[in-house]
Amino acid sequence: MAHEDFEVEAEEHVEPLDAEARARREAALRFVRKFGDPVLRARAREIDAFDEGLVEEVRRMGQIMHDSIGIGLAATQLGVMHRVLVYRVEPDAPLAALVNPELEWSSEETEPMDEGCLSLPGVLVEVERAVHVRVRARDERGEPILVEASGLEARVIQHEMDHLDGVLILDRTSRDQRKRAMRALRDAETGTPSPA
Repeated sequence: MAHEDFEVEAEEHVEPLDAEARARREAALRFVRKFGDPVLRARAREIDAFDEGLVEEVRRMGQIMHDSIGIGLAATQLGVMHRVLVYRVEPDAPLAALVNPELEWSSEETEPMDEGCLSLPGVLVEVERAVHVRVRARDERGEPILVEASGLEARVIQHEMDHLDGVLILDRTSRDQRKRAMRALRDAETGTPSPA
């Protein structure tokens, strides 16, 4: 199966986690803000200080993303109102950080795909996104970056940039899928199983 639902429970896509990995994941997920937290609907502020504090913030975000078995994470998901996102599409790739990212161009060609989100546990909805994007940003040291991305990388960047603007996958899906997702979130909160 393609790795398209990039923030969904890992157990659905890989071998079951061993006890240590499961414990690390549960600990990391405690830092991730969940649906209903107002910070997820707020617009993050631009960064103007490229210092060791920002380098450490990016390192911490990368570690939480890795331990929670996600492939993208925005600072707002950790309650930090900075325009910073991290991602790693391939397991062996270096961590990519985009500070103050700006979408310079996106293709007219779009593709629907299922997406999940660490902030919306148990939710999987179809989202239509541009297949190709070009994004200008800076790295955590302030160096300019130009990213030309396609496929999963483009999707992850768009998903995380949405977070920086207070936009969730629920805002990008159909009304029916949004209603089902809201029901699943309510049921998860109350411990009630959803009807099949």
